[in-house]
Amino acid sequence: MTLFELVERCRTALELAGVSFGQGTTNALDEAAWLVLWRLNLPLDTDLEHDQRTLSAEQQAQVASLLDERIRTRQPLAYLTGEAWLQGVPFFVDRRSIIPRSLIAEVLAMGLLDEWVPTEQARVMDLCTGNGSLAVLSALAWPQAMVHGLDLSPEALQVAERNVQRHALTDRIELSLSDGFAAARGQYDLILCNPPYVNQQSMDALPQEFQAEPRLALAGGEDGMDFIRPCLQQASRWLTPTGALVLEIGHELLHFERAFPQLMPWWLETSAGDTQVALLRAADLASLS
Repeated sequence: MTLFELVERCRTALELAGVSFGQGTTNALDEAAWLVLWRLNLPLDTDLEHDQRTLSAEQQAQVASLLDERIRTRQPLAYLTGEAWLQGVPFFVDRRSIIPRSLIAEVLAMGLLDEWVPTEQARVMDLCTGNGSLAVLSALAWPQAMVHGLDLSPEALQVAERNVQRHALTDRIELSLSDGFAAARGQYDLILCNPPYVNQQSMDALPQEFQAEPRLALAGGEDGMDFIRPCLQQASRWLTPTGALVLEIGHELLHFERAFPQLMPWWLETSAGDTQVALLRAADLASLS
């Protein structure tokens, strides 16, 4: 059996089992490729269609074991492998934190936020840092920036610390246990925030894979705005006069507009649409404080 044939077999099995995607991959083929390549310790960019190697019975059995665990337990593949990738950067992950997938990473990688980060002595906050992936990506994108990652979960911060150390950024990323802005100090040029924003009805309908993630990182209350309301009311205090807050709200646009009818954010285009990540200037937020 070739590598491509094994990936196809896994793809079919995942589809027939009805597993859910969206935690690192969006479809059965990509999930199958990730599963096979990781299990066989092969590069994730391996050309599957043109790879002619023949896999041994032992290799096939190793893949079959991981595939069975993925289907049987409904655990996200990232938790089974202990690794996830965001914008081509690897991160350690386990059940103490949400799996890296923030859409903010896309706008960061495209350079859409560069104008908000001074060329010298910039200060960036990653509010609700979780696994620390946005903090790491920020530090990699802006070498002139000091990054402050805040999170309410001490368990998630343990995961974030591993990722900061993995990318040798302990000199530029500080992590703090914080309920909202409680541990903030001074003013920041840019605040990134991928908060818990899933509304209660959607939480109740989550597939098993998403239920495996920390509820604290997902649940945003009845309308998804429980964390976002005080966040936006307080944010201007922690921003420089020319600073901005970048906020991910996912599919909660209707609830967001009902909660903040007076706001007119700049919507940043992402692969998931152009109303899921908002940019709000300090001046926009001052009216809420």
